[in-house]
Amino acid sequence: MNAPLPRTLKIDFVSDVVCPWCAVGLSSLEIALARLEGEVSAELHFQPFQLNPDMGPEGAEVVPYLSKKYGMSAEQVATNQQAIAQRGAEVGFEFRMDRRSRTYNTFDAHRLLHWAGEAGATQQRVLKHALLSAHFTEGENPSAREVLLRCAVRAGLDATAAAAVIDSDQHADAVREQMRFYQGAGISSVPSVIVNDRHLIQGGQPPEVFAQALRRIAAESEA
Repeated sequence: MNAPLPRTLKIDFVSDVVCPWCAVGLSSLEIALARLEGEVSAELHFQPFQLNPDMGPEGAEVVPYLSKKYGMSAEQVATNQQAIAQRGAEVGFEFRMDRRSRTYNTFDAHRLLHWAGEAGATQQRVLKHALLSAHFTEGENPSAREVLLRCAVRAGLDATAAAAVIDSDQHADAVREQMRFYQGAGISSVPSVIVNDRHLIQGGQPPEVFAQALRRIAAESEA
């Protein structure tokens, strides 16, 4: 008797590339999917969310910005950053908080990710990883033209076509529409993992939590 085919789930990963918990959550989700290989498969799509939609192109210093935004002391911000770095290490993502001095507006990164998604899910996924690593591991500005272009090339995308997207307002309306859709659906924090357009898993959960939830949802979709 042939083994049953793995059940395919549609997963929308709503996130931002300057969101540290999004980096943790993505790595954790991918570990869970690897553990479920042969049992559950996924169509993974990255959807836009901006933590800093009103921020200018120059960005802002991380510690003062987070202190003001969340009403935290500089010491509390530093403690949180250390905890996030530890969680990242547990799922194989390297945070170099000593290199990340500023945070940025990411609208252009989301435009590029939208374009990459049209090229294919694999390219979009690799681009997402490249942008997260550029910001959190290398301390770079994920809205800077040269960083966006380099990440696009790393994802196997055409450099000339990527530059045309970066240097224009292509996909701006589509990205704004997607962001309005998820905000209208009640998404106010990220990462938010939406499975089969119905089930929400919130936050950078451990791999075992993702695996348990995905296994349950896959079973329910067969019932």
